[in-house]
Amino acid sequence: MKFIPLNKWIFSFIIILFSTLVFAGLAPDELVRKTADDVISAIKSDKDIQSGNKQKIYQLAEEKILPSFDFEKISRLVLGKAWRKATDLQKKQFKSEFRSLLLRTYSIALSKYKDQGIEIKPMRMKPTDEIVTVKTEIVQDGAQPIKVNYALAKNGNTWLVFDIVIEGVSLVTNYRSQFSSEIRKGGMDSLNKKLAKKNKSIKD
Repeated sequence: MKFIPLNKWIFSFIIILFSTLVFAGLAPDELVRKTADDVISAIKSDKDIQSGNKQKIYQLAEEKILPSFDFEKISRLVLGKAWRKATDLQKKQFKSEFRSLLLRTYSIALSKYKDQGIEIKPMRMKPTDEIVTVKTEIVQDGAQPIKVNYALAKNGNTWLVFDIVIEGVSLVTNYRSQFSSEIRKGGMDSLNKKLAKKNKSIKD
């Protein structure tokens, strides 16, 4: 089973924006605006990350990126009907393996960051909104801007990311298509085993 990620260099920049969205108190667009410069600066000043030090890259992703994800919500959306039919153990295994898959994929992409910039679009948001979209464009020399939208849901006073849409392609939809095909062929246990195998091969 081959899992097809979205464009890796785009993911490298997405990681930057995810870094501290878990902090409470700021509106989602303000968080993106505030944290992007800080994290970019940290990456540029860390020669180990720039040279591809896996341990430091994984540590950065684990501590700064993954806490921004609502893995419960993402897992439900990605699996769709299969989530409701899965056992508690299957759900637990899936969330663990899917989290590892994203960690490895994004960690690899993180090492490829090369001076991209970001433009954050104005966002209208009501105090009662529970789900919002932060619209941005990734800019780099000699190329057209790439539209990247972040879907966030409010959990208490915290905003968590549950989907990313890059030039109209949704992360959730992308993985749902791949996973549903495997589930139809072999069921949840088969999907979890293949995710585990994929994660082991990336780690090794």
